[in-house]
Amino acid sequence: MKNFIDTLRNVWKIEELKNRILFTLGLLLVYRFGAHVTLPGIDATQLGGLAGQTNKGIGSILDMFTGGAFSKASVFALGIMPYISASIVVQLMGIAIPYLQKLQKDGESGRKKLNQITRWLTIGITLLQGPGYIYNLYRTVPQSAFLLGFDSFSFLFSSVLILTTGTIFAMWLGEKITDKGIGNGISLLIMVGILARLPQALIQEFQSRVTNNNGGLMIIVLEIILWLLVIIACILLVMAIRKIPVQYARRTTAGDFEQDIFGGNRQWIPLKLNAAGVMPIIFAQAIMFIPAALAGISKSDASQTIAGAFSNIFGLWYNLVFASLIIIFTFFYTAITVPTNKMADDLKRSGGFIPGVKPGIETGDYLDKIMSLVTFPGAFFLALIAIFPAIVHNLGVQQSWAMFYGGTSLIIMVGVAIDTIQQINSYLLNKEYDGLMKSGKNRRAVA
Repeated sequence: MKNFIDTLRNVWKIEELKNRILFTLGLLLVYRFGAHVTLPGIDATQLGGLAGQTNKGIGSILDMFTGGAFSKASVFALGIMPYISASIVVQLMGIAIPYLQKLQKDGESGRKKLNQITRWLTIGITLLQGPGYIYNLYRTVPQSAFLLGFDSFSFLFSSVLILTTGTIFAMWLGEKITDKGIGNGISLLIMVGILARLPQALIQEFQSRVTNNNGGLMIIVLEIILWLLVIIACILLVMAIRKIPVQYARRTTAGDFEQDIFGGNRQWIPLKLNAAGVMPIIFAQAIMFIPAALAGISKSDASQTIAGAFSNIFGLWYNLVFASLIIIFTFFYTAITVPTNKMADDLKRSGGFIPGVKPGIETGDYLDKIMSLVTFPGAFFLALIAIFPAIVHNLGVQQSWAMFYGGTSLIIMVGVAIDTIQQINSYLLNKEYDGLMKSGKNRRAVA
């Protein structure tokens, strides 16, 4: 414990790291404050119907992603979901559109153009989702809650404009955290919203088990132990890697490679079991909002059946499709973030090779094959953890608490926490301190 406290003290000794942490915390505080600011013209005391809509089903997922802003009719009610949807569209279009493919290969300049396209698409999506959200307010909130009039055009126009501005502002906060703070800004905004619901969920489960004599304190203890085991499983999933041996060689006068006679200098290529991180979960969850929304437009029996199936987040069909999307997105996101061909080219240029595999194209094919084999169990395990809340809920755990047994919430919390800790560790190690999980002594002083 003392070593951990010493390490935290060392964090504050690094001026740049301290400023980045304070900057991040400040912007997260701004985001959480905005989540409690109700849209102008809405009586916040008459939002009981909206809160009831988000207590169960897919509405609870929406409310979780926005940190409770959805149920409060906040200026951040749409959160950053339009930005995530726009990112999915741009990345999927990058497969088929040559111009976007070119931008993906253009390095930093291409990334900036893709970000600009994503931002404009985010505005377009928000302008479409904003009226849908207001229409949902009309259906769930009494007319007396609309202080500017139930069918007032000025309220509709101003609310859509404010919702769009709120989403763009949230997107800007996330990008600023990524650039000048610590961690991935967009993921951190989602995580703090999820964490805001954790204490209430645990209290509700405690009251259900203890106050209502529904199993007692022992069941609560067993549930917490199971929850901790799932957290450990998530950490292992995020951290697990497969190492590929690499031998460095020198080029002969004939232009061929031969093994370095001075020791070989063997190194390793680490391939992560889950190279895609939490993004497949976020992407799949964003897609899962679509079927229920589209089916809800029609009043036919078939549409209502589909809407009911995809609104039940603990149902069979919802979780089957959800798990399938996670597996697909894991392979897709890994393919675009782990450039095996580039890795093979870099190895060839530096005189490195994988023993038994020819440098160049064959090395790229070999790495791609290994990456696919490694990704499959990682994707399957990620999907299993994602649908685990449905399993524990069917065993008697309340919905609000079951949501933290994996799924969108726990995977995002663990993944973002590990990513943030790793960034902090890099600053500590660069300044010759040990990382967060080790001794906090100054290495320069020891040397």
